[in-house]
Amino acid sequence: MDTSKKKTLRTQLLPLIAQVYPDIDADILLSQIVDAFWPDGTKPRKHGRTPSNDLWTEHDAVLITYGNSILDGAHKPLDLLHDFLLRRLKGAVNGVHILPFFPYTSDDGFAVSDFRSVDTQLGDWADINRIGDDFHLMSDLVLNHVSSQGTWFNSYLQGQEPYDQFFFEASPDDDLNEVVRPRTTPLLQKVETTNGPRHVWCTFSHDQIDLDFRNPEVLLEFLRIIRLHVDNGVRIVRLDAVAFLWKEIGTPSIHLPQTHAIVQLMRVLCDFAAETIILLTETNVPKAENLSYFGNRNEAHAIYNFPLPPLILHAMMSGSAHYLRRWQSGMPPAQFGCAYLNFTASHDGIGMRPVEGILPADEQAKMIDTIKDIGGLVSMRALPDGGQAPYEINTTFYDATSQTFAGQDDHHFDRFVCSQTIVMSLEGIPAFYIHSMLATPNDHAQVERRGMNRAINRHRWDYPTLNDLLDDAETPQARVLGALTERLRIRAAQPAFHPNATQFTMPLDNRVFGVWRQSLDRHQSIFALHNVSAETVRVDHMSMNLIDDEPWIDLLSGDPVDMDAGGLTLAPYQCRWISNRG
Repeated sequence: MDTSKKKTLRTQLLPLIAQVYPDIDADILLSQIVDAFWPDGTKPRKHGRTPSNDLWTEHDAVLITYGNSILDGAHKPLDLLHDFLLRRLKGAVNGVHILPFFPYTSDDGFAVSDFRSVDTQLGDWADINRIGDDFHLMSDLVLNHVSSQGTWFNSYLQGQEPYDQFFFEASPDDDLNEVVRPRTTPLLQKVETTNGPRHVWCTFSHDQIDLDFRNPEVLLEFLRIIRLHVDNGVRIVRLDAVAFLWKEIGTPSIHLPQTHAIVQLMRVLCDFAAETIILLTETNVPKAENLSYFGNRNEAHAIYNFPLPPLILHAMMSGSAHYLRRWQSGMPPAQFGCAYLNFTASHDGIGMRPVEGILPADEQAKMIDTIKDIGGLVSMRALPDGGQAPYEINTTFYDATSQTFAGQDDHHFDRFVCSQTIVMSLEGIPAFYIHSMLATPNDHAQVERRGMNRAINRHRWDYPTLNDLLDDAETPQARVLGALTERLRIRAAQPAFHPNATQFTMPLDNRVFGVWRQSLDRHQSIFALHNVSAETVRVDHMSMNLIDDEPWIDLLSGDPVDMDAGGLTLAPYQCRWISNRG
């Protein structure tokens, strides 16, 4: 018998509070947590939601974008984004992740100076609410660090309570050799405070000062921030860089038990909220570490499928799905009530850490050499021994698919669309960066102007110019957006593409990546086939086990499958969704 319905908010929170804050009165902190998440007399549900696959459907797809990816110099960027979503993407995506839309000082929003305000250069909370009325809205909870120039850190420097205890301090003499770093800058930064010199912890940059969650006041403040965002229409909370949240001297300071316990605590609060709130963890790390954030169906509702971008790109460049298929064959289905977020591109680069142990070093080197040939960049990370290793590839995914290991050819458009169709076909929720949807080329001018590799994939479109390109059917922008939105609309009508529908990875020719999907009610099957090569490939009917007495149709072309032909032919980079329901 499922006893989870009998668990109260109190009985679920108290053990987590005791684990994270063993020296603090658990009952008092519990009361403070409830007051932070349910202020002004509002109350939690009597019973928390139990894990369910009803949080999402085959209709769900997400656009990832900055609030100012589209500009015109006259209107608020958030209004332009809303117009673009309604005009170009309605019915194709129903969710939007607006990257940090708060005042900030660096890292394109991830050095937040005020979590409670909308950047006035983008718009205001009313604009955020309007987008949230029409789309499932995702916001960033940048909970590991804040801007060095924000109110919190300035108050810390001046010794003002409670911020004088908000930031993680360490000594240069401490044993920090094991600390996992995503950057090459020094971990500690010396600062002058009214209480004398201090060294503060900076996982990412010296403008991003790490918070100290050993102080429960830090946790309480972020719970208040989540509530503010939820009250303004946010329904998906992305926990940015959450793996680094808890630090301990002498440890790697990543994925520590207290970090997982805090994610569990937030999950409990979300499950007891009147609103349906989904927690998404952002952990750009190898497979096992990433999967750990599902917990036992008690941490994140969803996690990023981080190996996908480099593995799909490798398949497109090499013309072989060998490593992609081998990895996918070994991936477990998401736990009940959980889902993967599938993507190929985001505002960051294409991370290489998630394919450690999956993609051989020589294959990674071929990818990096090819990216450099087309004008892409590579960012490095620091290793504990003082060396460096590739951390991410910096390029737009559209440009990344312009060339294979064999060189340039005439298949760029089909190759790119194939890469995005794989994302649509897999178990999980598909997400698409705006610059993938718009076939945006690498922005080298931004890199030169801003002095950061990631700027190459953060172009800002002039809206009139963009609309002219999208209205011209022959431009790459119109062709790509048209192809992707058409496939997304087809996908949304297929129960077999529910994020938790059954999936089996098919053992096919290395040039074809195929998965079999079956709807939760078992009424629909789809064989999703993707030719990742520049060669024509034939797939035998027997390898798909097509049932003879059922009519089969290619959902993408609308053509019926000729069962007497004995097989299917896939042109270079062609995709086919073979279904028993048209």
